[in-house]
Amino acid sequence: MSQSFERIAVIDIGKTNAKVVLVDAATGQEIAVHKTANAVLSGPPYPHFDTERLWAFILQSLSGFAREPGFDALSITTHGASAALLDATGTLALPVLDYEHLYADEINSAYDALRPDFSETYSPRLTGGLNLGAQLHYQQRCFPEDFARVSTIVTYPQYWALRLTGVAANEKTSLGCHTDLWLPFDGRFSPLVDRLGLTDKMAPIHSAFDVLGEIRTDLARQIGLSKPVPVYCGIHDSNASLLPHLVDRTEPCTVVSTGTWVVCFAPGGQPSALDAARDTLVNVDAFGTPVPSARYMGGREWEMTTKDLPATSHAGEWAELETVLGKKTMLLPGTVMGTGPFPAAKARWTETPQTAAARRAAASLYQAMMTATCLEMIDAQGEILVEGPFASNMIYLACLASLTKRSVFASGSQTGTAMGAAILAGARPKQSLRPVEQSIPGLDDYATAWRHQVTLHQP
Repeated sequence: MSQSFERIAVIDIGKTNAKVVLVDAATGQEIAVHKTANAVLSGPPYPHFDTERLWAFILQSLSGFAREPGFDALSITTHGASAALLDATGTLALPVLDYEHLYADEINSAYDALRPDFSETYSPRLTGGLNLGAQLHYQQRCFPEDFARVSTIVTYPQYWALRLTGVAANEKTSLGCHTDLWLPFDGRFSPLVDRLGLTDKMAPIHSAFDVLGEIRTDLARQIGLSKPVPVYCGIHDSNASLLPHLVDRTEPCTVVSTGTWVVCFAPGGQPSALDAARDTLVNVDAFGTPVPSARYMGGREWEMTTKDLPATSHAGEWAELETVLGKKTMLLPGTVMGTGPFPAAKARWTETPQTAAARRAAASLYQAMMTATCLEMIDAQGEILVEGPFASNMIYLACLASLTKRSVFASGSQTGTAMGAAILAGARPKQSLRPVEQSIPGLDDYATAWRHQVTLHQP
């Protein structure tokens, strides 16, 4: 890096929440965090993200950071499965579609006839708009007049970079996350882009590490900046979480990024055993390298399983763990159907937990069983590094260590996405990794029974 920055502002838009974070470039510490819910508007013309509300939140947050203590650079990370369709003036021709919106069977069938094979894209067929190509096809088919005005298509992190700089770009981590639009081992667009007639509409591809430009002069005045601030191209959020673990690391490792999604990465792995029907795929990391991956909607499932429960302590949950194991109280997949390693399975309890602490303990075991299943499917090797909210769940961590018989480390960073995005702008923080030393006796019998129950109840 030719420049050295003290503080880096990061726009971090997850599916559930959006944040603007100020990161100390030397330590990786979060100096300040502004947070808001990422609202979805019901329509018309379809469920979509409230980008104008997010934009106002971003500018307000940046204005506060500009006043005190200031920032030198800006980077961006967002969830995947989203793109912005821009008209000739650079404004949205259609709203940014919520990827959980479902399409009519005839639309899905028409798309299935167009999409390339998994052996080319390593992108499994997913529900709704989780394949970005399916979104573009739906918008093109159902809103032809609006779509005819589309001049430029950019991936979602780069939409915010465009609004800040005026420079349109696409980037490989967002193109390579189950979009059907990218060939990860060839490093180029898939045939689907041409089949949809979009080749001339796709903005140029930039590295996540590229500076696209400086914050526009009019915005700089509005924010209250006293000097030019470069804006980095940006990165898909799961790949932002992966990036800190790739810097200066040579030996194989496994990264488990937890949030709304639990995404398991096997850097250096091979795609030989990936199963398109079980939500395995190949992601593309910040350096453009293919990475075998598997995922399920773990954070959403945790929220659905534990919502409305009274507060419990870690000690209370540990105390209930022996009872949960002894009674083989199990949550079986899948709370969010259509995703993960058991996409057709419908969640059920083998026995209803009697206390809030027991329910949380059993839910933690479920999350670890699902994660271990994902790791088996991608033949992940080496140390397991867990980042995000589940890094503070000790039952989950101890269960994962016991199941895999491998070293597990919990990341001390609460926002691995923000740290990864800051690395694009030259931050080189030291990783804070805590070894997991607890184990769970008697877990093997429970795990065997859980797998048996899952097999019995597969559709």
